[in-house]
Amino acid sequence: MIDSRKPTRRRFLVRAAGSAAVIAGLHGARLFPAAAAASVTIAARGPQPVTMTLNINGRPHTLALEPRVTLLDALRERLNLTGTKKGCDQGTCGACTVLVDGKRVNACFTLAIMTQGRAVTTIEGLANGDQLHPMQAAFIAHDGFQCGYCTPGQIMSAVALVNEKRPTGDASVREWMSGNICRCGAYPNIIAAVQSVAGGQA
Repeated sequence: MIDSRKPTRRRFLVRAAGSAAVIAGLHGARLFPAAAAASVTIAARGPQPVTMTLNINGRPHTLALEPRVTLLDALRERLNLTGTKKGCDQGTCGACTVLVDGKRVNACFTLAIMTQGRAVTTIEGLANGDQLHPMQAAFIAHDGFQCGYCTPGQIMSAVALVNEKRPTGDASVREWMSGNICRCGAYPNIIAAVQSVAGGQA
C-alpha cells in the first residue's frame, strides 16, 4: 500500500503547478485589474475615415476613407470602377495597373490617400465616349487577350510604354511589359498590338 502522505515527484510537480497558477492569478489581478474584471469590455480602436478628394479620369470624387484603403479598393468598392482588376493583390501580376500622373503604378500597392492632387487614369478613362483608345482597338485587332482578366492592366501598361517612348522591339516590349502577367500566354499578340500603336497603326 502506497502512503498518501509520502512525498513523490508527481505530487511535488502537481502542487508546484497549482501554487504557480494561484500566484500568477493574484499578480495578474493586481497588475491588470481591467483585464481581470470579466465585466469590463475594451472597445476596438482603428484609423478613422479621412475625407479626401481623388481626381479619377478627369473628375473629382470626394470620399471618406480610412488611410489604409488602397487605391484599388477605392476604385472598385467605392467608385464602382471595376475595370481595374484585383489579381494577386501583392503587386506582382499587374492586373491592377493604372496611371498616376501618366506613370504606371500597381493600384493594390498604392494607398488612395497618396493620390490626392494627382491625376489617376483607369481603363474606363481611356476611351472617348464610344471611340476606343488606339491601344484598346489594337488589342482587339491583334487578339491580344484570351480570358481578358489581365487585359485592362496590360493595356494601361502598354499605353504608358508608348507614351514613355520606350524601344518597341520584341525583346524591349517584353522587358517593359514584364510587370504584367498573362496566364493565358497571349504575349505574341500583346507585343503585336503594342508595336502597331507605336508605329502609328491601330
